[in-house]
Amino acid sequence: MTNVLIAGAAGRMGRRIGYMVNNHEGLEVAGGFEVPGNPEVGSDIGELGGYGVTGIKVAAGLEEIIDSGDVVIDFTFHEATMKIARIAAEHRKALVIGTTGLSQNNLEELADLSQDFPCVQAPNMAVGVNVLFKVAAKVASILGNDYDIEIVEAHHRMKKDAPSGTALKLGEMVAQGVNRNLDDVGVYARHGIIGERTDQEIGIQTIRAGDIVGEHTVYFAGAGERLEITHRAHNRDNFARGAALAASWIVDKPNGMYSMFDVLGLKDL
Repeated sequence: MTNVLIAGAAGRMGRRIGYMVNNHEGLEVAGGFEVPGNPEVGSDIGELGGYGVTGIKVAAGLEEIIDSGDVVIDFTFHEATMKIARIAAEHRKALVIGTTGLSQNNLEELADLSQDFPCVQAPNMAVGVNVLFKVAAKVASILGNDYDIEIVEAHHRMKKDAPSGTALKLGEMVAQGVNRNLDDVGVYARHGIIGERTDQEIGIQTIRAGDIVGEHTVYFAGAGERLEITHRAHNRDNFARGAALAASWIVDKPNGMYSMFDVLGLKDL
């Protein structure tokens, strides 16, 4: 049995992760934590997650419970994620990261830290989204430079980073498909007299409204036709289910960085 610790256990995502871990064969919720001062510190983690009383109380920080787990699942905020990763490295605990908004410096530090622990890091852990990444890249390579590529993403009004990590990953994948570098051709805002669209640019546009869980559409627009590929998340369970799958997969893997492509067997497709 793999013992799982959940970061942000009292949050919306943390509660669903707990529920999915509890229902995943071979996994067990061994603990969860919040920042000190969170009103849910001391609450029963199972009651919060809707899977019954467990007797496991939400801790005030990872350090309190780190020795009771085999793997930590983190879907919090980039600053908190890096602190969690440093603790995981120190204690050589596996880590699953679904946090978005990580900077290039964050990713480089994670790669360095992962020399001491195995880590799955992905901007989106839903199975369908990871298939979308691969499909979008393939479509881009087939259609080539004759089709303009645009990405539109929509999330709830509380989301702190923009564009979403998923949209940026989609941009990277389609850019690779047409032999471009997203850092060179990405366009993230348009306003006023901007002139004609260039042939090389890849647009990534953001919507923040209401309680939208997550929607991503890739547009391939050519002369006289348009192809759209869309993923819509109906709730957070797909992300939580993917995180549980990653937690089950990562334990006992060699130290280093992995993605959901590794977890799902999509890496070489």
